[in-house]
Amino acid sequence: MVSRREFIAAASAAAVIASRAGLSVRALAAGAKLTQDELLKFDSVGNVTLVHLTDLHAQVMPIYFREPSFNIGVGAAKGIPPHIVDAEFRKQFGIDANSALAYALTSDDFKELAKSYGAMGGLDRVATVVNAIRAERGDRMLFLDGGDTWTNSWVSLKTQGQDVIDAMSLLKPDAMTAHWEFTLGEQRVREIVDKLGFPFLAQNVRDTEFEEKVFEASHVFERNGVRIGVVGQAFPFTPIANPRWMFPNWSFGIREREIAAEVGALRSGGADLIVMLSHNGFDVDRKLAEKVPGIDVILAGHTHDAIPQLTKVGQTLIVASGSNGKFVSRLDLDVQDKKIANFSYRLIPIFSDAIVPDPAVRTAIEKSRAPYKAELERNLGHANSLLYRRGTFDGTLDAMICDAILAQRDVEIALSPGFRWGPSILPESAITFEDITNATAMTYPACYRMKMSGERLKAVLEDVADNIFNPDPYYQQGGDMVRCGGIGYTIDVSEGMGRRISNLTHLKTGKPIEATKDYLVGGWASINQDTEGPAIWDVVANYISDKKTVDISSPSNVRVKE
Repeated sequence: MVSRREFIAAASAAAVIASRAGLSVRALAAGAKLTQDELLKFDSVGNVTLVHLTDLHAQVMPIYFREPSFNIGVGAAKGIPPHIVDAEFRKQFGIDANSALAYALTSDDFKELAKSYGAMGGLDRVATVVNAIRAERGDRMLFLDGGDTWTNSWVSLKTQGQDVIDAMSLLKPDAMTAHWEFTLGEQRVREIVDKLGFPFLAQNVRDTEFEEKVFEASHVFERNGVRIGVVGQAFPFTPIANPRWMFPNWSFGIREREIAAEVGALRSGGADLIVMLSHNGFDVDRKLAEKVPGIDVILAGHTHDAIPQLTKVGQTLIVASGSNGKFVSRLDLDVQDKKIANFSYRLIPIFSDAIVPDPAVRTAIEKSRAPYKAELERNLGHANSLLYRRGTFDGTLDAMICDAILAQRDVEIALSPGFRWGPSILPESAITFEDITNATAMTYPACYRMKMSGERLKAVLEDVADNIFNPDPYYQQGGDMVRCGGIGYTIDVSEGMGRRISNLTHLKTGKPIEATKDYLVGGWASINQDTEGPAIWDVVANYISDKKTVDISSPSNVRVKE
């Protein structure tokens, strides 16, 4: 694992190279007017250009998305990107306070800066950026989609991902990998892949009976005379994080040895450049780069990290392109004698107001949304405070969901999964049905109601904590901690399995949670097939409609020891 000192040295070197791109991290200074030309400015180098988009989560419209103010790393990842936030993040990367990049990349003054810089993303704006790079670089460019693309909006749920697939096709991706796509079920995924028109790469997905590869493992592209071998890596823990019954015939995993074999085969077959299109999560990719030689570039996904400079581990460059359509990464490479001789990198922020929408993509989006327009725009209530999801332990949006479960399902304790997808809702704005479904739309939405002993409740929290804070990245699943309503606790992330959670308290009574006592618990997104209950979006929508206004200044009911 790269040390902090090594990281800083590598980051400094990368900053020198990145400055050649024409728009340094300081260029979008506080108060600077944003223009499309400035956002696209780039001093190109070399003979290959990689363009990367990941973790769209079906957010085809411009959105507001607050980056986390709390992002804990453990083990060797503690205190280095992406596990730094706000002022420390700005200092690390030379970003001015109150600047456009401070708004895009941190939670600093998010409410106020949102007024100045507006929404971000929108697939029609992403298309404009991708097409501009393609027009400039021609046959040098390879556009790669890191997955979590087709699902997690209301329209994508209703169309089984077809709305996003149709719009994305206009951007002409060269290949993709996947994670949440699998929650559409085996049959639907196979149906889409058969008609996709470009490679769906997932070397680590195998048939459970014969261990045969289900999808194409890798693909070789020729760009400007350079042979580029792209290895696809789907999310390794899909059957753990998501319902196994939706894809019963497929197994996953990291499969380190198989990756090494795939890389070796591509090299021996004449590939000049090896790229891994990954949905492992950033820390997993950092370890993988140490363990598997020969990978030139890893395009990281899953953990939603947006890092404005490359991370270098050995000879491997790792790209982190954010989420929700907020960023597109451009990496120019000069490939000579099967090595990277030079490179230039830019994490391009998609400021919606500064970029002209691509008309064809915009038309496709409007067409797919039209049947659901009235439903999406239904006004449920009013937000008096900022509602956001991201953060290691809590977020005001999930606090609202927990409050809704407590009230609507008449339970003592509420649990909400630590999903990282779901845009923010600005204060002093309406809360629409689309806002709620952007944070809840999924294929297993039942909001359950069940008895759970105090002992079982603690075991659940400990299990989730180990999935997040295990010091070995290969045992991490890349989400945030389960959100809780009605209880508080202390967590020591440095402890081992079964010893992280303490002081588990029932907030209403102020009494400790008793191991032998049963409590009425509500939650959603259970991976069990026969889970019963109303859809979570209806639970939350009814709660807001009844309450009229939502005001959550602080969601914290967790005390953290590091």
